[in-house]
Amino acid sequence: MTPQNLMLLPLSTPKLSIGCPILDYCLGGGIACNSIIELVGESGSGKTQLCLQLTVRAQLPPSHGGLGGSSIYIFTEFSFPFRRLQQLGNLYHASYPNLLRLEPLEDIYVHGVHDAQELIHVLGDIEAFIAIDHTRLPVKLIVIDSIAALFRSQYQTTPADLKRRSEMFFNISGTLKGLANKYGLAVVVTNQVVDFIGPHHGVNGVRLGNLESLDTSGRRVSPALGLAWAHCINSRVFLARHEQSIEVDIRNAPSTSICSQTHRTFHLVFAPHLAYASAEFVIKKEGIVGVSQ
Repeated sequence: MTPQNLMLLPLSTPKLSIGCPILDYCLGGGIACNSIIELVGESGSGKTQLCLQLTVRAQLPPSHGGLGGSSIYIFTEFSFPFRRLQQLGNLYHASYPNLLRLEPLEDIYVHGVHDAQELIHVLGDIEAFIAIDHTRLPVKLIVIDSIAALFRSQYQTTPADLKRRSEMFFNISGTLKGLANKYGLAVVVTNQVVDFIGPHHGVNGVRLGNLESLDTSGRRVSPALGLAWAHCINSRVFLARHEQSIEVDIRNAPSTSICSQTHRTFHLVFAPHLAYASAEFVIKKEGIVGVSQ
């Protein structure tokens, strides 16, 4: 087997389709298994919407862009949006009545955690849960929404605490990558953003992906948790949102009215063997959909 022949071998990594050709194209076909992908963005950017959509789509067979598997959804803040998930489940069942069971939510396992140590304990339980094949469909997707919330106030900025925090990052990511590789899972984590103040060429000369592209709501931002966490993930997608004021003519009204319109953009910041890509998207009743330009 020569290096030239290796280049001709097909890529065998399964991928989970978002359900939109435009956004799948940005990802080289979809969410890759055997790795960790991060969705980062401000509140309201669409991170949770996309995660919910993926948990339903994962149940579809590979011939229809799914993984033929169930999902584990770990949430770390607020209450879990069961109503929205039920709505998506009903819509997808109506679109694929012969491929999804009547209650798609029965193949989505939801668990709340409150701190990083609890997450590590839960990940150990998840491995045992997967190993005993306790689900109707094999577990093929793990979602953590969001990772940043677990570290918001637990650690200070002292050198000792920063060291412990980094060790916790590598512990969590190492466990997730181990599960992904052992069981062929896709792992999706969400992250928050913080305001970025600094030069366009990066932090101390180090670029965290396409740092200059991280702009949302008129602010320059960077992903929370810093460079240490960036080394723990395989791919990063940045979801940006921008409000635009537009004038609307109202019939029989003496003047125009000013309305706000939200524009959202999907940016692939970094991923193995993929170039930077972006696309506008909208959030509809049936989920996140890319917009042709």
